[in-house]
Amino acid sequence: MSYHEAIPLEVEMANLVTEAIAAQERGYYTPSEDESLREAYVNYLTLRASIWETVQALLPYIELPRRFKQGDWHSHLQAFSIAFCGAAMLMRSGYYLIDIVSNRPVVRTKLDEAEPRYGIERKQFTGIYDSLVSTGRMAKYHNALRFYQRHRSEIFTALKTGGFQDVATVLENEEPYFENRLSSHIKRKAKFELFSARRRRLGAVSKTMFFLFESLGSEIAELKQPLVKRRGQGKRVNTEIREALMKIVRPGDVFVTRHDDAMSNLFLPGFWPHAALYIGSDAERKEMGVGASIPEYQSIPGDVLFLEAKKDGVLFRPIEDTLEIDACVILRPNISNENLVKVLNRALSHSGKSYDFVFDFSSAEKLACTELIYRSYNGFGGIDLKLSSRAGRQCLSAEDLLNQTLDNDWFSVAAVFGVGDNVVSQGREARKRLLNSFSYQGKK
Repeated sequence: MSYHEAIPLEVEMANLVTEAIAAQERGYYTPSEDESLREAYVNYLTLRASIWETVQALLPYIELPRRFKQGDWHSHLQAFSIAFCGAAMLMRSGYYLIDIVSNRPVVRTKLDEAEPRYGIERKQFTGIYDSLVSTGRMAKYHNALRFYQRHRSEIFTALKTGGFQDVATVLENEEPYFENRLSSHIKRKAKFELFSARRRRLGAVSKTMFFLFESLGSEIAELKQPLVKRRGQGKRVNTEIREALMKIVRPGDVFVTRHDDAMSNLFLPGFWPHAALYIGSDAERKEMGVGASIPEYQSIPGDVLFLEAKKDGVLFRPIEDTLEIDACVILRPNISNENLVKVLNRALSHSGKSYDFVFDFSSAEKLACTELIYRSYNGFGGIDLKLSSRAGRQCLSAEDLLNQTLDNDWFSVAAVFGVGDNVVSQGREARKRLLNSFSYQGKK
């Protein structure tokens, strides 16, 4: 019964509850809160699977207590006690999880998101909720509970004389948490039915919107504005400029970029619409220790220098792909090397995700370009980027990113190209050109 010690008590979950309340009030989880919740949820799922495996093996002893007297009464009582103890722990931990998210749709939605980094499948929480409020399962549990209460003295005698003192101790500790009231179950079931109905409606709308935006977004990404450039005119960032930029950059730098003639410029706010993360060369990452604890990222094949979210997903990209642009800003984080390694490791863990055409940053299942930066950096070195509500969704535009990072000195301007003229500027001149290029809302 070592599982019992692994199930956290309410006081030990206080931080998660505090974060759940804050997330509900805010309307979304921050990246750090998101990961804290995921880690606790994965621990719960792992523990639940282990306990359930034991319960399933002994399930007949819970479901058929009336047949016990046909065989060895003491051995049946011992098997029943172990199975019932496991079932009680599952009920306690599961109901506590449900009560945490009760009346907190932001938390429910987060737990139902797929998150491949943690092996969490879509709607996994709904499946757990459904199983816990199952009328048939609850009826079996209450039958077993009544049997336990009627034969408690015999059960403890059988456990203690059979060498199962630890099971007896756990049962005594679990007794205050036994679900004695069917009314509590009925209330939870009613909430689940309401929750499921809302999820079905929202899910249908969400899928429709995503496919609509995906279709339009993919097409818009390929379209060019007429008359902005002469026919055949290439990008302003050529091979020579790329080489100059590469002499300046360091792993962890954020590139905020622009295509002069992109049709998407008409739909995105401001002069600067896009962002990408410079992760450095394989040699640079190894020297820093980036990916050292993650086997699949210890060495990334190919000439990879960037991690960038575009319509084909969050992918590792070579310089020729990311810097086929007309203008860019290089932002350099003002954080310690230790935190920078953590940032890059977190960024790498998001690789392979799909692109978020809906731009809903409250979900980490799919990522837009600036969301990759937001989810990589937020919470490290005092960086606390705030999302804004646009068209009913929480998001962070590239110019929101610029305004917040510059105003709080979280990042410095390392270089600018394509603003005013086609030269690479650094230092004060770079910052001056950047601030004159968009609607900066902070202190100059």
